[in-house]
Amino acid sequence: MTAADPKQAPVPGTAEAPGSTRFPQELMYAAASQYYLDDANQGDIAKRLGVSRATVSRLLAEARRQGMVEIRVHRPSSLEDGPLATELADALGLRRVYLVPKVGGPKLGPWLAPGLTRALAAAGLKSGDVVLVSSGSTVYECAQEGVGWLPGVTIAPAVGGQEEPQPWFQTNETTRILAERVGGVPSYLYAPALPGPELFNSLQHEPSVRRVMDLWARARCAIVGVGSAPLSRQVIPAFVPSSAPSLSHAVGDVCSRFYDHEGEPVGYPGSDRLVATSLDDLRRIPVSIAVAVGAQKILSIIAGARGGYFNQLVTDVLTAEGLLAASRQAR
Repeated sequence: MTAADPKQAPVPGTAEAPGSTRFPQELMYAAASQYYLDDANQGDIAKRLGVSRATVSRLLAEARRQGMVEIRVHRPSSLEDGPLATELADALGLRRVYLVPKVGGPKLGPWLAPGLTRALAAAGLKSGDVVLVSSGSTVYECAQEGVGWLPGVTIAPAVGGQEEPQPWFQTNETTRILAERVGGVPSYLYAPALPGPELFNSLQHEPSVRRVMDLWARARCAIVGVGSAPLSRQVIPAFVPSSAPSLSHAVGDVCSRFYDHEGEPVGYPGSDRLVATSLDDLRRIPVSIAVAVGAQKILSIIAGARGGYFNQLVTDVLTAEGLLAASRQAR
């Protein structure tokens, strides 16, 4: 942790150049060096500098924002993926499993994002590569976190938008947020997830829609959520006919494509018009990362891995232990 020496710092209390911070650099440096290097508390710093404690807090925040202070957090070796991750990857037939500690709280993104960051870093993505994103709250929340820097990578939806109030059903929004966070280039899909027959036929020839569909076939990476059994969910997309008898056999979905215990596709009335990457396309993507956690997702994760719809998994230790136990029981 360092406090960089300011260059040409203005004298406190003097007028600042247009567009500069309202805090003189000399004052920010004094606060940062005392706090981070001398272990002084904010109250003591406030007395020494003749400012309020709230001002000291703002000085420290601004010093970090401007790069005057650099903070590095090193992941301890005890948290690295060990035997559990390796054993689970072997049991599910996956290329890699990335584990995070036990997830807690109402939002999953802050907990799972570090695992997703490691998975994306290992993917070796380059400018011009295509990354697809699915709908779902887990992917949406992870997109809002820092998951690395992927400049020039194209981010595109893997499924059309849905007529739901929750933002995580709007894949264009997830695409926008993720592209902004990683320095990528968004490519939006202006189409509903399940259009009527006439609109569906028309969309096949719409240039902007066709452009995204073409990206599905050459995507190098996909970040997907794994849905639990549709009939057991509290919230299910309005376009999914929950009364369809076939869905009683579905244990989960990826990109709104449902499948059974064996990972075999499960259709429903109108599913042939779904505007989403196909399960065959998902199998062909070199790096397909599922982000999922929770006991209710165990059967759907196992079946999705069996179907080959993702080849990597980001989850927490508790879910991993449940997955491993269920896999052993199935064998």
